[in-house]
Amino acid sequence: MTKKSKTLPLLDSTFHISLTIFFFTIHATAKSSTCSEDTSPLSLGIKQEKLSHLHFFFHDIASGPNPTSIWVARAPTSSKSPTLFGSVSMIDDALTIGPKRSSKVVGRAQGFYASASQSENALMVTMNLAFTEGKFNGSSLTVVGRNPVVEAVREMPIIGGSGVFRFSRGYVQAKTLRFNATTGDAVVEYNVFVFHY
Repeated sequence: MTKKSKTLPLLDSTFHISLTIFFFTIHATAKSSTCSEDTSPLSLGIKQEKLSHLHFFFHDIASGPNPTSIWVARAPTSSKSPTLFGSVSMIDDALTIGPKRSSKVVGRAQGFYASASQSENALMVTMNLAFTEGKFNGSSLTVVGRNPVVEAVREMPIIGGSGVFRFSRGYVQAKTLRFNATTGDAVVEYNVFVFHY
């Protein structure tokens, strides 16, 4: 018993010294290597914020030899659902300056939409609007939101972007001009309102 009582104080003091050195090392390391720093907006090229209005047409082609919209997943119960609930489609749709498929292509809508409602035709949309022409060439906008396709005009939020559209925010309004119930092909008019720098 005497040996135990003499050993414990020695272990306690060694432990306290080791613990103090450990925390001192962590504190010193944390101060010297930070993972964030304040950055000036000017150093990132951020100037005056502006609002842009973009107008184009979205061609969702599910038919023919080269569809731009394809079903990639379906739940076992999707075919029994009036809304195809649980189905997911990948898209690489042309964005054009006019409503005809032959109009000049200014970008692509790339992403997916999924049937997200059991009771109405409402899609969950996640897509990038990638621009390939004009002053927005090489830039993109990211749209994520709910698209109740039977409504005349649908609104979805812009949650960000790249290139010219870094730090962007805004919304899109989608209006179906043509839909072929047999083929699934659609032409949708898009009005985009986006704040960016």
